[in-house]
Amino acid sequence: MESEYIREADATRVRILSEALPYMQQFSGRTVVVKYGGAAMKDSTLKDKVIRDIVFLSCIGVRPVVVHGGGPEINTWLSKLKIEPQFKDGLRVTDADTMDVVEMVLVGRVNKEIVSLINQEGASAVGLCGKDGNMVQARPVGKEGVGFVGEVAAIDTKLIQSLVDNGYVPVISSVAADENGQAHNINADTVAGELAAALGAEKLILLTDTAGILEDYHDPSTLIPRVNLQKARELIDSGVVGGGMIPKVSCCVRSLAQGVKAAHIIDGRIPHALLLEIFTNDGIGTMIVASDHAYTTPFSPFK
Repeated sequence: MESEYIREADATRVRILSEALPYMQQFSGRTVVVKYGGAAMKDSTLKDKVIRDIVFLSCIGVRPVVVHGGGPEINTWLSKLKIEPQFKDGLRVTDADTMDVVEMVLVGRVNKEIVSLINQEGASAVGLCGKDGNMVQARPVGKEGVGFVGEVAAIDTKLIQSLVDNGYVPVISSVAADENGQAHNINADTVAGELAAALGAEKLILLTDTAGILEDYHDPSTLIPRVNLQKARELIDSGVVGGGMIPKVSCCVRSLAQGVKAAHIIDGRIPHALLLEIFTNDGIGTMIVASDHAYTTPFSPFK
């Protein structure tokens, strides 16, 4: 009986790999930018699965680029240093002392932990922040009283392109300097979206703590699996997309408008969410595309 079970389990594994082949062929050699954050960063079991997914993508010829946040860990270190975290209009108020902590935590701790985990699983990761190779140039976000909070002024992809071309997985924290060398804290979703556009990425994937875009944000069964650019803008204008989802959907809309093929908002609390979204036709989150016929998958009804 046991040998029958083993044969059945092996057969299932092989069948699944075989069914995934058209997706592997479609995305091999393509760049996928993954924004890594939320519960998937805090829960060690989920973290292991995200890391394995990234390594899997790298092993089959997809070119993953990881951009990460680290808000909870920043808060932990601010409290250790007796600095009160403050927020204004959803932005972290970042004075000089807070900026020092943000940079130390994101660039020094969180970034290197992700790099180490990816390396342990057998890929080759390199940790960077926006300052490296002048990859991301920041400018002040232009809001009163928020300190060194920035937005993306310019992107130079040469360094990332060089790493990806040589088989490395770039892991990028969203700290960048302005033209005077002053460090700024930039929203990681924004950095991921702008990088995806600059790299001409196939996909931008945001790992979040929500199922995706919901018709009714109280009810996960109202998930909208696929929307086009126009519909996404309408959902923001009508208030269906509200609160913390507004910047995420806006970031996807901006990246698509600049040529990214598809943007995905997925639930990072689901194990192997990345692979489920990329290698199954239904996916698990919301896929945003430029138009209904602009993007097809191997078994897509839109083909």
